[in-house]
Amino acid sequence: MNRRTTGLLTAGVAVIAAISARRVYEGRSAERVPYEVVDRLDGVELRRYPQTLLVETTAADGRTAFDRLFRYLGGANDASEDVEMTAPVRTDKGGEGIELPMTAPVRTGDGTERAEVTMAFYLPAAYDPASAPIPTDPSVRLVVEPTRTLAVASFSWYATAARTERVTTRLEETLAGHRISPAGEPFLLRYDPPLTPPFFRTNEVAVDIEEP
Repeated sequence: MNRRTTGLLTAGVAVIAAISARRVYEGRSAERVPYEVVDRLDGVELRRYPQTLLVETTAADGRTAFDRLFRYLGGANDASEDVEMTAPVRTDKGGEGIELPMTAPVRTGDGTERAEVTMAFYLPAAYDPASAPIPTDPSVRLVVEPTRTLAVASFSWYATAARTERVTTRLEETLAGHRISPAGEPFLLRYDPPLTPPFFRTNEVAVDIEEP
């Protein structure tokens, strides 16, 4: 291999490394939904989350739901105010996962018979029910999620269906082994922008658990 080829390869690696570092920084610098770790059980964290405010919609597909919510963040509200996005991205089992153009708190799940997907963005902690801008789209609504305790199992790489299912099984088996009862269905949390390299990604499977 000649010096020119070696130099090009070195430059290429440097560019990839720089892009990767930027993606990691973007993902980790976004505001995240806060929580307190109350216990750790065989690699599973038990976390206490405070009351959280979401903006939510139900649509026939994930793209339509996402577009509605993204317009709300971009000023489709009574204050014509831009609202920052936070992390993680939430996808409920049975919901339609989509790749998002930036890090966002999104929750999707099964909708009603007339619509297939319910999706929600978590709003920044600076907002409360009294201060959050009201959506101008009548199909978009503000929702208050009460305080809750989640059991969470973390993993890296791409959150494929097979990998997520394996982590879900591990989470459920760990809870069963400690005689902890789930209080809902497991869901997926993703913390990184779509272009983040797989080895830098942080994903989690979480489930609400019954209060002791």
